[in-house]
Amino acid sequence: MKRQFSKKVREASQGYFFMSPTIFVLSLFIIGPIIYAIFLAFHKVQLLGNVSYEFVGFHNFMNIFDDQRARIALWNTFKYVIIVVPTQTFLALVLAATLNAGLKAQNFFRIVYFLPTLTSSAVLTLIFMWMYNQNGLINHILKFFHLPTYNWIGDPKVALTAIMIMNTWSTAPFFMVIYLAALQDIPKSLYEAAELDGANAIQKFFKITVPNLRPVTSFVVIMGIIGTFQLFDQSYIFSGGSGGPNNSTLTVVLLIYQYAFKSLGTMGYAAALSLLLAIVILIATIIQRKLSKEESMY
Repeated sequence: MKRQFSKKVREASQGYFFMSPTIFVLSLFIIGPIIYAIFLAFHKVQLLGNVSYEFVGFHNFMNIFDDQRARIALWNTFKYVIIVVPTQTFLALVLAATLNAGLKAQNFFRIVYFLPTLTSSAVLTLIFMWMYNQNGLINHILKFFHLPTYNWIGDPKVALTAIMIMNTWSTAPFFMVIYLAALQDIPKSLYEAAELDGANAIQKFFKITVPNLRPVTSFVVIMGIIGTFQLFDQSYIFSGGSGGPNNSTLTVVLLIYQYAFKSLGTMGYAAALSLLLAIVILIATIIQRKLSKEESMY
């Protein structure tokens, strides 16, 4: 008995020894910062000069409800998530189903569609800013079709929409590849049986393809929710870090950056916003998982 116990202890210690580099890195760069951020959220912090921490309890969290810019950032972020996640999921599914239908030169189109995902987010944003210019490519195309043009970057009514269009175009190909891999696992016999029953392409898509892809769709939606809630770099580049015009591109993560690094004495408040954002993402993810499980029961 003692020999078996000592053997298990020795095996466990060897396992933890080999895992120790990973545990150290995770603790140093992930677990440690999370704990420190939670600590900061309950303090008024002074990090310049004489570093000081003053415990303020839930005061930082209560200030969020009185902060008009925080409400605007939350609304912009929610609006962005609600529009972009379904759009990019649907577009990725349609692209994947189209490429999986046996088109000629489909490998070429797969590479072309996937190129935006390989390009740096900052580079893509700068390219789209050039295209969104009042004399840019997009307005020229709109003029050609006699459609109204827009000041995509300077108009508060369309600035966030411009970011939505750009990010949907650049992120849908990544999820397209995930759908393509999942489509390979759907048995061909299901489609052959449907053809014998006289089903057309649309019926096969909604009766066979979509139901069999529900687990993958749930994963794509969850990943999309997590990614869209963390919108920062495009909004920062578009607005020069201000969230303008008129706070129309201000997101929660950009606001956290402003309070953490652009204002003095508000690091604790920025940490409270970060913690709130993490809770919102967690709740949204749990709801999506619960809904996807309920759908799979039918």
